[in-house]
Amino acid sequence: MMRHRQLLLATACLWALSCASLLSASAPDGAGLLRVSLNKNRLDGEALAAAKLARQQDSRRLGAAARHGDEIPLVDYLNTQYFGVVGIGTPPQNFTVIFDTGSSNLWVPSSRCYFSIACYFHHRYYSRKSSTYKADGETCKITYGSGAIAGFFSKDNVLVGDLVVKSQKFIETTRETSVSFILGKFDGILGLGYPQISVGKAPPIWQSMQEQKLLADNVFSFWLNRNPEASSGGELVFGGVDPKHFKGNHTYVPVSRKGYWQFNMGDLLIDGHSTGFCAKGCAAIADSGTSLLAGPTAIVAQVNHAIGAEGIISTECKEVVSQYGEMILNLLIAQTDPQKVCGQIGLCMFDGTHSVSEGIESVVGTENLGSNVMCSACQMAVVWIENQLRENKTKELILQYANQLCERLPSPNGESTVSCHQISKMPKLAFTIANKTFTLTPEQVLSSSL
Repeated sequence: MMRHRQLLLATACLWALSCASLLSASAPDGAGLLRVSLNKNRLDGEALAAAKLARQQDSRRLGAAARHGDEIPLVDYLNTQYFGVVGIGTPPQNFTVIFDTGSSNLWVPSSRCYFSIACYFHHRYYSRKSSTYKADGETCKITYGSGAIAGFFSKDNVLVGDLVVKSQKFIETTRETSVSFILGKFDGILGLGYPQISVGKAPPIWQSMQEQKLLADNVFSFWLNRNPEASSGGELVFGGVDPKHFKGNHTYVPVSRKGYWQFNMGDLLIDGHSTGFCAKGCAAIADSGTSLLAGPTAIVAQVNHAIGAEGIISTECKEVVSQYGEMILNLLIAQTDPQKVCGQIGLCMFDGTHSVSEGIESVVGTENLGSNVMCSACQMAVVWIENQLRENKTKELILQYANQLCERLPSPNGESTVSCHQISKMPKLAFTIANKTFTLTPEQVLSSSL
């Protein structure tokens, strides 16, 4: 059985093709680029256990001897995480880090981390061993989806490939509160997000590279090798895009909001059919620090239904379809604004302009197990029924379809299961980005969701 988690719409560009992340252009022959190589790792028992937790990976550790030329070897574990070695201090102390576009700070365990088990399983930074160390001392805390870290800021040189980023502000962690940091073989995280989301206003390392004029072009890009038999897992390239790793032309999309790498995307299609919720546009992020695709429950339920995923039956959702489905259908046929339907039938509070709950919320989160569940279920039913009306389906088939989608809602912990033997029969998913359609095969989607 393969775990199928909620789909993160933005990650499609990272998995489907190399994703240029900062500005544009690169040397046509690939010269002058700083490469971060990605290496594959085999599955073992401990790694499988770690993979079941968010942002947990198991892989072999890479030391200084693995570095050659201007490349930093990175490990790819099960196509779920890509990480590699950087050096901090003079002489460099080596740390394995995740290169994460979903955050902006660099942190590694501190030699002063005494009370967190995770620190004893990883390399720790010793400031007294570095001749370029500069004290800062400001305390900080960061909460990730997989746990939290706390510590204090310091400054030191950071070696990335052959580039030395001088006096980079980073965090020495003194507390790591998640089992993810114990099981994962990465020491820390190197954030590649915007400075707007950086804790302590520490400049992201790519910004420091620009300010210190270390790059010919202010661009970084990922190439992720999906071949499970390959020794190289791909590359993270600072300074451009390597033309050896793609065919044709890249599609560029503007950053819509600086913080995460956020952009506007269009509809998500299942075998060419609209899922409705993002037909008029959605905000999405490209997050290299997660292995998951995630999205609104209304879309995820449709995907789960299409691929045969089995989730826990939502009593509230089925009750809405049973008691109000025909009424929703009739209101939509009468050209009622879809956003006003649930307010008109009394399942959502309505202020005359829009429902008080702004958009479809997840009905599987603990924060939504109260009165908002019926409203959220109604809003999802509106999307499903409206989509089926566009297909000119009969009333009976439309309500039957909505009832089936209720059965495909994810379980309270956000997981559903699907048989690996059915992959060849599953539909393709397509993401609309910059008015272009990028199609993922079932193998590509599900291998990102293990």
